[in-house]
Amino acid sequence: MPTSLTLPLDDEAVRSLHVGDEVLFSGRMITAREAAHRALLRALDPAVKGLVEGRFIYHCAPVVAQDPATHAWRFAAAGPSVSLREEPYQAEVIARYGVRGVVGKGGMGPATLAALAGHGAVYLHAVGALAVTLARRVVRVHGVHRLDELGVREAIWDIEVKDFPAIVTMDAHGESLHATLEREAEAARALLERTSL
Repeated sequence: MPTSLTLPLDDEAVRSLHVGDEVLFSGRMITAREAAHRALLRALDPAVKGLVEGRFIYHCAPVVAQDPATHAWRFAAAGPSVSLREEPYQAEVIARYGVRGVVGKGGMGPATLAALAGHGAVYLHAVGALAVTLARRVVRVHGVHRLDELGVREAIWDIEVKDFPAIVTMDAHGESLHATLEREAEAARALLERTSL
């Protein structure tokens, strides 16, 4: 049975999560990819900090549509992006902006894992093949930041989600499912090399 989370989260709620936990989360979060992370580190953005503090960053390049009459935005596709591109920036963004979770696919590296443990945050893996289904979990687009500077896919979208599904694959206790799988794969490769000699 998945754990239901409502954003924002405090330290206790985040540290109660562990690798392998299935979650459904609801509330506001932002999208941000590599270009947005670089922009956020050039100078602290108080508006974005207010949006993301205690909440999640979603590594996502959405497909969006705008209603010609109302000018309201909606997400047509919202699949996760590969997170490793953000590894050089993620730890500092977590620290500066008070991020409690990072959503993406594929996991992240040791610097991010250390930041998750140090600042009380988690990494959540979202299923990449469900871009249209995940877009249906985006119930409202509150706004967009840096659209002119970064373009639609790289902009920082302020969105609200309802029952967004994900699995905790890196937790605030220093555990990483991705690192475990890599170690197991390396051990299997070494065993194959030894037995094929």
